[in-house]
Amino acid sequence: MAARLIDGKAIAASVRAEVREKAAELAARTGVRPGLTVVLVGDDPASRVYVRNKGKAADEAGFVSRQIDLPADTKEPELLEVVARLNADPSVHGILVQLPLPKHIDAKKVIEAIDPRKDVDGLHPVNAGLLFTGGAGFIPCTPYGILRMLDHEKVELKGKHAVVVGRSNLVGKPAAMLLLSRHATVTICHSRTEDLPSVVRTGDVVVAAVGRGGMIRGSWIKPGAVVIDVGMNRDAAGKLCGDVAFEEARQTAGAITPVPGGVGPMTIAMLLQNTCEAALRALS
Repeated sequence: MAARLIDGKAIAASVRAEVREKAAELAARTGVRPGLTVVLVGDDPASRVYVRNKGKAADEAGFVSRQIDLPADTKEPELLEVVARLNADPSVHGILVQLPLPKHIDAKKVIEAIDPRKDVDGLHPVNAGLLFTGGAGFIPCTPYGILRMLDHEKVELKGKHAVVVGRSNLVGKPAAMLLLSRHATVTICHSRTEDLPSVVRTGDVVVAAVGRGGMIRGSWIKPGAVVIDVGMNRDAAGKLCGDVAFEEARQTAGAITPVPGGVGPMTIAMLLQNTCEAALRALS
């Protein structure tokens, strides 16, 4: 029997409705609307689409949504100056500098310049440290979305074996920390792991975030496992695909996220959640 599909669009829509309600209540009670400012450097087509989608979602949630467009040849000190100005602006609760940045700008330095209280991407070392130590920082949006999906699907994590394929600061490492916080036993592996198929096959939950289209085959999946596919790749025909060979894996898995329509919509939903939370914390 084919796996149950985990509908990221539907789950994201419910999160966005909750956030819209919270934002409206906040505005009615205090006169403050959550403020999100996105900074885009250069004219990367994919980044422009992402930024437009984020702005539209923020508008729909009742936020004060702003976008700052800077040319590709913007110098690093100029970008840092923009970040400093946003840090000092009390109407801005969330700052998001769209990655990737042009090669001449040090992304690490820019992320570290963002006030951790406004770091709604959850990438600042302070927020990463809080996640690692169980504190209340901001969680990176994609891993946060994964956890929300697992909760929505009532996936039992306590005592289960979760395998995370990928070790990025954006997804792999924070996803592992979140799963660990829910009492899962977690294995982090990657493309260089010896006998990767046998490691993945032990996972009751598999999070695929390795960035290689169709790399994880159906034969690697434990029967009944929950498969969360974070990958966003293009196949030979130019069609969007994930890191998991979907048609193969759905014959073995118990539940699986499609690509597109799985994890992707959750990322923006959790960005809104973080921004709304940042506005609430700023007033407390």
